[in-house]
Amino acid sequence: MSQERIASLLPSTTEIVCGLGFEHALVGRSHECDFPSGIGRLPVLTAPKLDAQRASREIDDQVRELVREGLSVYRVDEVRLREIEPTLILTQDQCEVCAASLRDVESALEQWIGTRPQVISLDPKKLTCVWRDIEHVAKAMGEEARGLELSAELRERAQQIEERATKANSRPSVACVEWIDPLMAAGNWVPELVEMAGGRNLFGEAGLHSPWLDWQDLRQADPEVIVIMPCGFDIARIRAELAPLLAQPGWTKLQAVREQRVYLTDGNQYFNRPGPRLLESLEILAELLQPAIFPARHEGAGWQPL
Repeated sequence: MSQERIASLLPSTTEIVCGLGFEHALVGRSHECDFPSGIGRLPVLTAPKLDAQRASREIDDQVRELVREGLSVYRVDEVRLREIEPTLILTQDQCEVCAASLRDVESALEQWIGTRPQVISLDPKKLTCVWRDIEHVAKAMGEEARGLELSAELRERAQQIEERATKANSRPSVACVEWIDPLMAAGNWVPELVEMAGGRNLFGEAGLHSPWLDWQDLRQADPEVIVIMPCGFDIARIRAELAPLLAQPGWTKLQAVREQRVYLTDGNQYFNRPGPRLLESLEILAELLQPAIFPARHEGAGWQPL
């Protein structure tokens, strides 16, 4: 049993620790960590410097302003971090606008007195990186064997889905939208998930950050399926933010719209968390792209039709 005292500063690392079976080792979490439900009891160690309740365009404006001024988007509670006395801090260096970053943690530790905790910073860009990160976290906890076991299990399940999807008669073209206003396509591991689930990804490249998306390019590509998965938004929040997208010229003429193949997904819980539940994200995409092969087990909570 791991003797580490773990402070997890992003949802995906919290889910990795819990997936490994060591929820009991967590002593602090980020303000966004909400799964599994039991971690709500833990002290919150981070907070955003922006108002996340504003509209998509206003959130983007706030982020741009903070970045322009050379400021972090998040703050780490240095006092509370010291109080919980972690031996291991899990953070990330993949996206400074998504969660507290390595820079934020290093700043919080500048005045640290006594033995400094070990800091593990993850930088996943592709699906293989996510599985490897699980092994990395487990090794840092002294539980390398469990990390290898969980990683192998997730790889095998993902491969099984991919193999089933190859039996499809056709592979629809897919546009994955990671931000609504301004438009952004999904990158990193999402293009891989689309291909594995039996689709043809149109925008965003595996292993690269999510790119901005020009409406005219989307309109010209005329995807057969549109999957909306904004970072940090659940399905109810997506519905509240859809107006700018639905107002785009030619929206109703898109093939995906005409054929009722526009889907809203819980990007906050699934696609934007590089942890064990990317396997469930793959399952969701398989249900949407190849419904004749994969039953709709996640409909309702994981995805809904527009």
